[in-house]
Amino acid sequence: MLTLPNILTLSRIALLPVLIWLIYAGYSWAAFALYAVCAATDFLDGYLARKLNAVSPFGTFLDPISDKVFIVLILLTLVDTGPLSGPWVIAVMVIITRELLISGLREFLGPKNVQMPVTKLAKWKTTVQMISMGFLIVAPALPAALMAGQLLTVLAAALTAYTGWLYLKAGFPHLK
Repeated sequence: MLTLPNILTLSRIALLPVLIWLIYAGYSWAAFALYAVCAATDFLDGYLARKLNAVSPFGTFLDPISDKVFIVLILLTLVDTGPLSGPWVIAVMVIITRELLISGLREFLGPKNVQMPVTKLAKWKTTVQMISMGFLIVAPALPAALMAGQLLTVLAAALTAYTGWLYLKAGFPHLK
């Protein structure tokens, strides 16, 4: 069903190749602007789905996948283009590993009717991830943003690891 929230979610994925191209082409400010639009859709799709009473099974399925694809591909692009190369890649590995593990856990527990709702701390984790990636996308044009983005990525990795642990702890009893 193509509701406004679902269109926003789909647009985030549709804009991702353009965003990645802008990063590789060195159009940092244009990439940052498009990134800001995509990040806004991440907030707006869920908000509007609840506000407009437009929560749908399609959106419930697509939004978390869209979020993970978006975060993972942008992080990998930032590793490849340099801002997160070297030792910073460890933080990226923590983030990606957690995202995959928890997505897999949710997928596994779904048929068992075990709900694992997103926590407030996990929302903060996503916010820190998004802010850090924004800094890193604009860093080639604004060098002062580089260190802030890298340090925020480490903070995001710490929050990611901790929230991942909380989800695993909550899901573990249901893995029998």
